[in-house]
Amino acid sequence: MKCFSGLLKKIAVLLILLTAVSGCSGEPQPVKLRGKAIGTMYSIVAFDLPDNISAKDLDKGINQVVSRVNSAMSLFKSDSELSRFNALHDSKWFPVSPELAEVVKTAKEINELTNGAFDITVAPLVNLWGFGPDKRPDVVPSGADIKKALQNVGSQFIEVRTDPPALKKLNPSLTLDLAAIAKGYCVDAVSNWLLSRNIPSFMVEIGGEIRTRGTKPGSVPWRIAVEKPVSMERSVQAVISFTDKAMATSGDYRNYFEVDGKRYSHILDPTTGRPITHKLVSVSVMNDTCTRADALATGITVLGPEKGVEMAKKENLSAFFIVKTADGFVEIATGDFPKHENLK
Repeated sequence: MKCFSGLLKKIAVLLILLTAVSGCSGEPQPVKLRGKAIGTMYSIVAFDLPDNISAKDLDKGINQVVSRVNSAMSLFKSDSELSRFNALHDSKWFPVSPELAEVVKTAKEINELTNGAFDITVAPLVNLWGFGPDKRPDVVPSGADIKKALQNVGSQFIEVRTDPPALKKLNPSLTLDLAAIAKGYCVDAVSNWLLSRNIPSFMVEIGGEIRTRGTKPGSVPWRIAVEKPVSMERSVQAVISFTDKAMATSGDYRNYFEVDGKRYSHILDPTTGRPITHKLVSVSVMNDTCTRADALATGITVLGPEKGVEMAKKENLSAFFIVKTADGFVEIATGDFPKHENLK
C-alpha cells in the first residue's frame, strides 16, 4: 500500500508533453497550473478556456476542490474527517462527507475484487514500517509487532453508508489510510470541476495519477510517459497516447529503505503485514475513473506478476505490467491497454 509521506519521492509516472504545446506563433497556448495536493504536487494543462473563465478563475476553482479533498481525506491534517474518524474508539456511525463515503465504498469494492490485496485499513502496518505520518527510523519491525498490528487490519471491520453518508468501525481500534486511492479521487474531482466549467481539453496529474479530456490543438492526443522502474535515474520506459481516460501507476522503486543490504518496499501486503518481495516493479492501470485506476494499480502490485496478470485478464482490465528479470524488464499488457512506444 502507498503512503502520503513518500509521494514527493515517488512519482511513478513521468509526466511529459512530448508534442510541443508552445513555441509557434499563432498556435493556441495552454494554461499551466501547479500546486500542492494531499501530500504531493499537482500539474494541470488546459486548452481553449471559455471566454468567461480566466486562468486566475481556473486556479482558484482547482484549489478549492483540492482543499475540500484535503479536508476530507488527508492523514496529515489533524482536523480532517479521516483523522477525526481514526481518532475514534467506538463503533457508532460517524457522519462524513459524501466524497469520503464514496471513496471508502469504492475501496471496499476493490478490496473484494483483489481478494484483500488492496486494503485501506493497512494504516497500522504503514506506520509500523515507518512509511506513514508517524515517521520513525528505518528499522525492521519484529514479528510480534507485525502480528499485533495485523489484528487491526481488515476491510471487514469497516462499514460505509451513503444516505446519509457515514462510516462505522466494527473494530474500535481500526484506522484508515487512503493514500492509495485519494490521489486518484482528487484527480477525478478536479477533472469533474473542469468538465462542469466546459473546459474541452485538459490533462490533470496528481502525484503521477492522470486523467485526460479531449485532445490538444490539431487533434493531437495527450502523450504520457511511464517511467522506467529504476531508482537511480529518471528515464522513460514507454509512451502512451490516450484521451478521455484515467491512468494510475504503482511501483516500488522510489519509496523504500535498506537494512543490511536488503530493500524494504513501501508497498505492504495486508495479508502478511510485510513489504512485497516479488519482481513486479510497476503496474499502470487505465480506467474511466482515476479513483478505481489508483486503487487497482496498488492492489495488482501487491498480488504480484502471476496473480496480478491473472486477475487483470479475468476482469478484462486495461493494465501494463513491467516485470524485472535477469535479462532486463519484461512488459505485459492486458485488456484494451493502448499500444505504446518505447523510446531509444
